[in-house]
Amino acid sequence: MTLAYFEEIEVGETRKAGTYLVSRNEIIQFAKQYDPQPRHIDEEAAARSIFGGLSASSAHTFAIFVSLTAKLQPRQLHVLTGMGWDELRLPNVVRPGDELDLEATILEKRESKSKSDRGIVRNQILLRNQKRETVLQCISNILVARRPNMKTSVYES
Repeated sequence: MTLAYFEEIEVGETRKAGTYLVSRNEIIQFAKQYDPQPRHIDEEAAARSIFGGLSASSAHTFAIFVSLTAKLQPRQLHVLTGMGWDELRLPNVVRPGDELDLEATILEKRESKSKSDRGIVRNQILLRNQKRETVLQCISNILVARRPNMKTSVYES
């Protein structure tokens, strides 16, 4: 797979990934390990909750988002590391049988002030279900590698 460097990406560019099918068993198993609330692990208790049925925990929804970022197309960015997420929202619940897809749109990019080999990219993230309802949205902030300068090499003496 070819990775896109900072210089090769444009503001407004959109990349997509999906679909990811969420199963009942996955919701329960994830919640048992990481968020053992009755609304995530017990269907009867979940039916009495404000969600009216079994739902994925917010941590599970976030984990699916992170998993799908590795599958964004048409090309991956040469990401050095994530820097954080702003304005994280979960406006709709994820349920068993939901098919999720991810869309990332580049909002802005800027060169690093302290390190010339990287830039900072902000993406608008939308994770949606098959009804096109947003289940997670945020602004991701990532460090992206700049194209290596061919004039200077670590092998030069």
